[in-house]
Parts: sequence; C-alpha cells; structure tokens
Amino acid sequence: MDDQSTTRAQPHNEFEKVLTGSSAQLAAFDTHDKTPIEKFQHFLHSSPAAVPLIVLVMSLAVFGMLLGGKFFSAFSLTLILQQVAIVGIVGAAQSLVILTAGIDLSVGAIMVLSSVIMGQFTFRYGLPPTLSIVCGFAVGALCGYINGFLVSRMRLPPFIVTLGMWQIVLAANFLYSANETIRAQDISQNAPILQFFGQSVRMGNAVFTYGVIVMVLLVALLWYVLNHTAWGRHVYAVGDDPEAAELAGVNVKRMLISVYTLSGVICALAGWALIGRIGSVSPTAGQFANIESITAVVIGGLSLFGGRGSILGMLFGALIVGVFSLGLRLIGTDPQWTYLLIGVLIIAAVAIDQWIRKVAG
Repeated sequence: MDDQSTTRAQPHNEFEKVLTGSSAQLAAFDTHDKTPIEKFQHFLHSSPAAVPLIVLVMSLAVFGMLLGGKFFSAFSLTLILQQVAIVGIVGAAQSLVILTAGIDLSVGAIMVLSSVIMGQFTFRYGLPPTLSIVCGFAVGALCGYINGFLVSRMRLPPFIVTLGMWQIVLAANFLYSANETIRAQDISQNAPILQFFGQSVRMGNAVFTYGVIVMVLLVALLWYVLNHTAWGRHVYAVGDDPEAAELAGVNVKRMLISVYTLSGVICALAGWALIGRIGSVSPTAGQFANIESITAVVIGGLSLFGGRGSILGMLFGALIVGVFSLGLRLIGTDPQWTYLLIGVLIIAAVAIDQWIRKVAG
C-alpha cells in the first residue's frame, strides 16, 4: 500500500517540480517607441483633413512665391472661393454618399435639372419664383430618394444606380427644357430671387458672393452634424461596416435613404446657386459637376471605401483645385497642365489613403 501511495503521489511531485522551474515573469505587451513616420501616420489617420490642408497651404505658398501680390491679393483669393462655390456645395452632397461607402454619379445632373425646374416653372407656367424654388428642391429630393431606395431596398450597387440616374436625369433635363436657355436679363427683371446667390458682399477688395457664404455655412453645419449627432455617427458606422451597424441597432436602409435624399436636396441648393453664379438658367451648365465633386472628395482625403474622412477635407480639396486653376492661369501656362497636375493629385491622394489605412488594419 505504501508503494502504491508513493506511486500515486509521484505525478503530483513532478507537477510541483515543473511549476518550480517555470518562468515567473509577467506577460508584457510590445511597447516599443514609434518611429517619426509611424507617429505621422497615426496623426494623419486621426486627422483625415490634415493632408489636404497641408497640400493647400503648400500650394498657396508656391504660387505666392511665383506670383507675389498678383496672386495674394484679396480679390484673387476670394475669386478662388467664388470659382469653387458650386463644386463645394455639390461636393458636400457627394461626401455624404461616399462616407456610406457609395458614390453618386448623378449629382451634377440633379443640380442642373433642379435649376431648370426653378426657371421653367417660373417663366413657362407663371408660378411665383419662391414656389418654383420649392419645386426645384422637391425634384432634387425625389431623385435622391429614388437613388437611396434602389441602393438600400433593392440592394443594387450605388455606381450602377447613380450611373443610370445620371443618364435618365440628363435626358429628362434636355427633353423638358427643349435645350432652352433663360436669359439673365429676363431673370433679373422678373425673378431676381433666382439670382440671389450671385449677389455679393464687399469687404475692401475682397468680394464674397452669397454662394460662397452658403457653401461655408453648409460645410460647417454638416461638419457639426457628422461629428456631434447620432445621425452623423450612424453615417460613419454604415460606411465602415453596415453589418456591424445593423447589429448595433442602426437602421441601415433608412440611413441610406436619408443620406441619398439629403444629397438630392443639397444638389438642388447647388442648382439655385448655379443660377446666381452664371446669371441664367442653362440646361448645359455644370455638366462636369459629378466628376469635379468626386475630385474634390478624393483630394480632400475622404476614403472611397467609406467610413473615414472629414467634410472639411472635401472643402480643402475643392480649394486646392481652385488654387491650381487660378495660379496656372495667372502664370500663363497651357490649361492642360491643370488637368495633368490634378490627375497626379488624385492618384497621390488615393495612394496616401491606402498608406494611412494600414494603421487601422
């Protein structure tokens, strides 16, 4: 019995020997210091508007050194704001959609159709201009709602849906307007409110149109909504991971419909501002607004994969394009150089976005 007891106790003794010889060190995480590049990468990841802001400041500095006071005058700088006002408003609509990991190729067409509705309802049907403006906003909201419904309820790809909507709205625009332009003189005499956003406020040599003011206010409002409201957090959540957002209680379908509808309303606002910018109602104006808005968004650092970016970055991206356009024009270079440099910026912006996304990965 004693031998059996000794045999039974032996595994216990062996177990204690193992414990005695085991390491007594506590588990520790790797806390090596980050390199300057890693720190900069993390900073850019946490501040998505930083890259376009840096590029914008550098662009201003370069053209300022090349052109001096000719470029750094109050008139020239506010002229850049006037030139990007429409792109900035449409870019705000595009930003909301891209934050949900979608894309809207119809924003330019919706903008133009809304402006045509505002003009045609006033001069063809004799409606009060204010009521015509409301009808223009309703048309923009309807187009956006249809986009959102097809993307969320029918589960169709945003690219395909908005590509089709672009063609439909563009054709409806020309068919309805019969390619007729309403002259600026007629608008100023009979419906000056349609040109409201073309009016300006002077501060010395600086000229701020109401279109510029509404662009800045719109971006500021959307920045606050996206960063300080539940709706804004849900937009980012849907763009980052719609399945996880659904499990967290977010109604993804309703969110997508609201985003696309709001995008349509903002496009209608851009249509009203477009009338003020060019003075007339033209069915051929602003045909490249969809591409220009995507350019501003991409250069502005918003991720095309959704869920990351700042609407302030979009505004900086639009201003970068405006700075390059005006600066190269004042230097006297061929306009094609503008497109070449903007193309380089687009590719560089996507490459930087991929580099920054490695932090999250």
